[in-house]
Amino acid sequence: MTKQLPSTSRSLPIALIRAREGVMAPIRDMLSETGITEQQWRVLRVLTEFGRMDTKTLADRSSLLFPSLTRIAATLREKGLVTQTRDDKDRRRQFIEITPDGQKIIDQRIPHAAQIVAGFKEILGVEDYETLLDLLERLDPGAHR
Repeated sequence: MTKQLPSTSRSLPIALIRAREGVMAPIRDMLSETGITEQQWRVLRVLTEFGRMDTKTLADRSSLLFPSLTRIAATLREKGLVTQTRDDKDRRRQFIEITPDGQKIIDQRIPHAAQIVAGFKEILGVEDYETLLDLLERLDPGAHR
């Protein structure tokens, strides 16, 4: 006899998708007036936190596939939000850096982003919020490198 699948209400993949939508809805609202996508926001956030970096590292830290980052970086470059330069020694290697205009988008949304995080912490409680982040990190294959 085959084992039954768990109820969809107790399915981890389905629960993660539902939770993602709950987490991303207020972020999408925050970004609606900026003209940037949530993926572009992630790239700018990573660049704000870590500074100039090569495209492979940026793709990994932004949780993007490399071809997607290439397209997103081109759009951000066209909008004047990032610069892209080639390595002097290895011309195949490229670096991306946030511009003052890109940083301005982040800086202007820090209060709203902090309010969103505070709302999640209010729903979950600070301890459960931190525990959830720790548990999710354990499922991240990139966190174990």
